[in-house]
Amino acid sequence: MATTTSDVGHGARLATMSPAYFGMVMATGITSIAAQQLALRTVALGLFALNLVAYATLWALTLLRALRHRRRFFSDLIDHQRGPGFFTMVAATAIVGAQCIVLYGRDDAAMAFAAVAAVLWFVLTYAIFTGLTVKEHKPTLAQGLSGAWLLAVVATQAIAVIAAMLAVHVGQPGRLELNFLALSMWLWGGMLYIWMMSLIFYRYTFFPFAPSDLSPPYWINMGAMAISTLAGSLLILNSGDAPFLLSLLPFIKGFTVFYWATGTWWIPMLLVLGVWRHGYRRFPLRYDPLYWGAVFPLGMYSVATFRLIEAMGFDFLRPLPLAFAWVALAAWATVFVGLLRFLLRHVRAFHL
Repeated sequence: MATTTSDVGHGARLATMSPAYFGMVMATGITSIAAQQLALRTVALGLFALNLVAYATLWALTLLRALRHRRRFFSDLIDHQRGPGFFTMVAATAIVGAQCIVLYGRDDAAMAFAAVAAVLWFVLTYAIFTGLTVKEHKPTLAQGLSGAWLLAVVATQAIAVIAAMLAVHVGQPGRLELNFLALSMWLWGGMLYIWMMSLIFYRYTFFPFAPSDLSPPYWINMGAMAISTLAGSLLILNSGDAPFLLSLLPFIKGFTVFYWATGTWWIPMLLVLGVWRHGYRRFPLRYDPLYWGAVFPLGMYSVATFRLIEAMGFDFLRPLPLAFAWVALAAWATVFVGLLRFLLRHVRAFHL
């Protein structure tokens, strides 16, 4: 059978599909949990249903890409710009598991998602960082480093979050092990953020910065700290179930507030840079799958601050998670409309 132009076009799109597309699942999942906080249960459940469809579809496309475009798939894995995008698979899987607990109390389903996320984290962490270390030809710091690298931190902290959430639903001794896993991943994620953020801040301030360099994943600067805050807050809430958490409680509380304060500092900075990019430098604002990486931090900041209030008793912060939940919903709706318009254009092009 002859190959049509549209077939070639679809094949090319599959070959170049961004590994960071699972950011849509991350954003939809955390926005669903934020909607649950607002008592918008119908919205939360609707987003959960949509998220399951998106998650299954993206896995099907990813596996198809790995089979049909194996060379491109594995070269992306050790590419300095595209490789970190694979960590969205880890975070997305863990967040779907978190939705199972928050919305339905299904710890059995959450445990399955957590197991998949843990395997993905182990395989991707050592495959990507080993590949980036040993490859012969490497880009300069300015060319190879972006905010997307912090997705490795988000993936690590996502394991900490789902482990801490599951610890509440299992008996001893499994509860101790899950809390220890959550603590270990939380600490490692914090160390990883310090390493990477030092380089990113250096990139910000000592290299030329063009509007195209300020891609949406730079919002992960804040999102990585927000999910670190969420993990720390859950550890504080779990401290009564694990003696080692109780003994470390002042340390955990201090670092959790440190993460929250750092994430909060980034919000005005990122807004100003966004105005500079799209207002002053007139960079076109059009749909890009990477924009899901800007929605996720907004929802995560809301959920993390809500849990921080619960863990630390900071009632004076209560307006913040409510406001950011609405902002996250608005941002999600905006990007989702952009996705629908993007898909509609491609459907029309296919029929033409």
